[in-house]
Amino acid sequence: MRLYLASTSPARRALLAQTGIEPVLVAPGVDEDAAVAAASAALGRDLTGPELVGLLAVAKADAVADARIAGSPVDGFVFGGDSAFEVDGVLYGKPHDPEVARERWRQMLAAGGGTLWSGHCVVDRRLDRGADAALDSTTDRTGGAGRAGTVPPVRQVDPSGGGALGVAGHLGDVEPGGSTLVAAGDHVVAVDSAVLTFADDMDPEEIDAYVATGEPLEVAGAFTIDGRAAAYITRIDGAPSAVVGLSLPVLRSMLLRGLGVAWHDLWSL
Repeated sequence: MRLYLASTSPARRALLAQTGIEPVLVAPGVDEDAAVAAASAALGRDLTGPELVGLLAVAKADAVADARIAGSPVDGFVFGGDSAFEVDGVLYGKPHDPEVARERWRQMLAAGGGTLWSGHCVVDRRLDRGADAALDSTTDRTGGAGRAGTVPPVRQVDPSGGGALGVAGHLGDVEPGGSTLVAAGDHVVAVDSAVLTFADDMDPEEIDAYVATGEPLEVAGAFTIDGRAAAYITRIDGAPSAVVGLSLPVLRSMLLRGLGVAWHDLWSL
């Protein structure tokens, strides 16, 4: 089975590749700022972290799901993802500018850490899927993900009841370090999160050196754990892959419990 990645992120592609999945990369071409602004205006308030990453994950997946790739329709599963880092109630995306990145790091270190929100959306676009490919709309598939139930069940929701946020409007409140999964028709949407703690002895010289590498400028929160910033992160409560931009345990559960597809069915053998 083919997995289309609605992203050109090298980190997400590498994450999937190391698990045996070779995705087809497609740039979604979504105006993220406009999508967030429209939803915020409709709601009359700023979006929460889970709402923001869920909304954009769905927008990216939908943009690719309805596209034609090399002249042919999509045939497989489309994954869209988005990330944001929250510190003391403030959401941070990509800083782009070095001085913005330095200020972000000063704020993050002063707070001691923050929460990385990771939005996920999988759209089933298999051309040969049957009418029963998705779960029955009246059934929540519980399944299991460890003794403590580390990944919650997939809740079936009405796709028309999410308001301005669409399916993402059903995600509800998510505690830092927690996750939630919902399904609506051929869409499965989830948010996972991880709480990060930074080194308490990082000094301004180290911040300047890290920013000078350029690594933090185009990543949510101005850091990555799969690069030079790994040495500055002392603890992660949650799936480390979620911090990279794609929670592998949650994606597996979305496919298995939301669409009845085993993880190994996507392996490139």
